[in-house]
Amino acid sequence: MVHGGMFSPMSEPVVRRLLIDLDTPPPRHWCGGDAFRTAWFNALSMSFPVGEQFFIDSVRAGVQALPEAERARFEPTIKAFVGQEATHRRIHALFNAHLAAQGLRNHWEARALRRMKRLEGADVRQGVGATAATEHLTAILAEYLLSEPSALAGSEPRLTTLWLWHASEETEHRAAAFDLYRALGGNESWRLRLFRLVTWYFVGDVLRQTLNNLWHDGSFWRARTWVEGWRFLLGRRGILRSLAQPWRRYRRVDFHPLQQDESSAQAWLQANTAQFEVVSRPLQAAAETA
Repeated sequence: MVHGGMFSPMSEPVVRRLLIDLDTPPPRHWCGGDAFRTAWFNALSMSFPVGEQFFIDSVRAGVQALPEAERARFEPTIKAFVGQEATHRRIHALFNAHLAAQGLRNHWEARALRRMKRLEGADVRQGVGATAATEHLTAILAEYLLSEPSALAGSEPRLTTLWLWHASEETEHRAAAFDLYRALGGNESWRLRLFRLVTWYFVGDVLRQTLNNLWHDGSFWRARTWVEGWRFLLGRRGILRSLAQPWRRYRRVDFHPLQQDESSAQAWLQANTAQFEVVSRPLQAAAETA
């Protein structure tokens, strides 16, 4: 197990600039012509700009609450985390602008903002703990996308690249908020309570936004949409079935995010270096100046 906010060399978060065309609007059903999968991924994308900003604000506040000596040890890790999340926020905002032009309405963002407002003035560990819980959900989702070709089958290559790049970077920084929560003295009871709460909101929000997307897309009443949805969510290799066991990992007393296999993420990054430029390696830079 890895503690104290330190990553193994393979897990070092690297800030990258994605080199894909996001000026050209995507097709309405860009995910292999599948209305349900498209609506579901679009829903996820709608949550990212506001969600990523919340994560950034939470870990920044958390690291500032550490004692000075501990803060210096965490700052490179948090800088890497923030760099990646800020890039994800920007890229998905560009993609979401195309969704808005298609007539889709982002209701998830408003709900999320109302919940975040309730945390204003709260103990910083609540925001960091909620971030750690959400990062586990995104990490296991990333693991699924990187290992299950059917999830993005038939998608435009540039959009497949977008999602697998995002998934790979979520895998890289999956331990940052968790280690920070532990360093801040966050206890197990609140860690698990926040995980249950985050899961409840996440599942409800992604389904509500997916349904809303299908309504505005005109695909809600098509029988094929629900056949596709059943296969994607509950099929033999569906996402809910596949994520059930990885979801439970977070509830273990000995859980740590770096227990998750990262080989698929590293393989994708190594095979797709032409799709991005490295902007910075914060942990390596910190080691060289130490």
